[in-house]
Amino acid sequence: MVRPTLETRVARASRFARVLDTALRIPGTRIRFGLDPILGLLPGLGDAIAALLGGYLVWTAVRAGAPRLIVGRMLANIAVDAIVGAVPVAGTVFDVAFKAHRRNAQMLTDWSQQPAAIEARERRAVLALAGVLLALVIIAAAALAFGIWAMLRLLG
Repeated sequence: MVRPTLETRVARASRFARVLDTALRIPGTRIRFGLDPILGLLPGLGDAIAALLGGYLVWTAVRAGAPRLIVGRMLANIAVDAIVGAVPVAGTVFDVAFKAHRRNAQMLTDWSQQPAAIEARERRAVLALAGVLLALVIIAAAALAFGIWAMLRLLG
């Protein structure tokens, strides 16, 4: 089995980010959106799902050997997107504007184009991956809890 190169992985991650954030355009405007704001129409749950989907980009960065700072910034983008996005209506507008997944894909692309990153060996950092997965579960749970709380506050 042939392992994909860093370049191939980054390209896949960028395409996935496009699906989540910019795949569609509102006709007659320059406003683009993707699956993330559509999922965000389900308060809390949709943002939790989008956060978990966004974890693919973080997982790609970890497997590629990206520095902890990059991975941490990517997780922070997902957290902001999920928690603010969980606010009904305003959160969906935020999702359209913030585009956390495109930001993460761009960070991964920028990092991968540095000479030191191109030579970086793929690491099987099980502990790092476990930490990323735990962080994503916490972010998704926070988005879900915040969405439920916001809905309860709005409804009465």
